Amino acid sequence: MPLLAGAAILALVCVALVGRSAPGDDLSGRSLPADAAGDVVPNRVMTWNLCNPCDTGAADRAAQIAAYAPQVVGLQEACVRDVEKIRDHLENLYGLVYHVAYGTVLRNWGRCGGMPWSPGGYGQAVLSAAPMTDLVEVEYPDGGSEDRGYMAVTTTVGGRTVRVFNTHLAERRQEAVRAEQAAVLAAEVARHDRAIVLGDFNAVPDAPELGRMWALAEDADPRCRPSSAGTCEPTTDWHSKFDYVFLRGITPLAHRVRSTPYSDHHLFHADLGPVRNPV
Repeated sequence: MPLLAGAAILALVCVALVGRSAPGDDLSGRSLPADAAGDVVPNRVMTWNLCNPCDTGAADRAAQIAAYAPQVVGLQEACVRDVEKIRDHLENLYGLVYHVAYGTVLRNWGRCGGMPWSPGGYGQAVLSAAPMTDLVEVEYPDGGSEDRGYMAVTTTVGGRTVRVFNTHLAERRQEAVRAEQAAVLAAEVARHDRAIVLGDFNAVPDAPELGRMWALAEDADPRCRPSSAGTCEPTTDWHSKFDYVFLRGITPLAHRVRSTPYSDHHLFHADLGPVRNPV
């Protein structure tokens, strides 16, 4: 009996050290759609809220990203360990090599696993096929019901150096908090003539709290403006536009929104065109 008890304890320790597995984390390849990009698309950017906690494996998420192969991907509700697995699957299964930067805003065992005394990092992440520099991580003074923030990096998109931001604003029904957060973000974006702002803003286009962002930039969906919110393509399962690719000093060429079974937010990617004159 002592021997059996010892074996059981050892098994539990192993599970704790390795972490929880999730469906889809095996290393078998996932079939991609016929029109999937064969290599990284140099002028393409994507934003995607991964949904957390959701019972989805990193391999499934990697397959979704590989289908469109953006130069830059901004992820929200991202656990550091999960993003590391996604990056590895993208390289090992699809030959897509990405650098990764993190904008961790909290450490949460319930969301990201790990040991209770050493929980996993949670927040934003940026994957870029080109190297990134000048990483900035900012936690908003008031996160609302959960810590929130933004991160920013300098990288190359479409052969041009650009400042890329990735953010996740406070949850729904916290308009005043989001307004303060958007003001903090907009003040930094305004310092750059050319910028891309990716993220889940948890607000529809005509929400007052997004006014500062609209004053600086346009969404990659050319039909989507505060005055024409009814024509904005929804980016969530509840048919709301919450996810944005804000462009400052850059012209959008095309965009696509794709629903996915692996998150309650859709994939939103945009192909970018020429640089405009300074805003």
